[in-house]
Amino acid sequence: MPGPQYRDPWAAREAWRKSPIFSNRAMFRGMFPGLGTAIVAFTAYVIYDDYFATKPAHEHGGHTISH
Repeated sequence: MPGPQYRDPWAAREAWRKSPIFSNRAMFRGMFPGLGTAIVAFTAYVIYDDYFATKPAHEHGGHTISH
């Protein structure tokens, strides 16, 4: 048997539209590749910079101010 019989002669040519690859969910998932990794990396950097990195003393007008 060569394949399913379609009543609509164009149905076989339009069947690709129902593929899960072309669903809205799949399209939006691939819209921003690497965005999740970038958000996690940036968050880790901000946490490190705010809490763990040593901050140099600020100099204002020749006076050293330590926070």
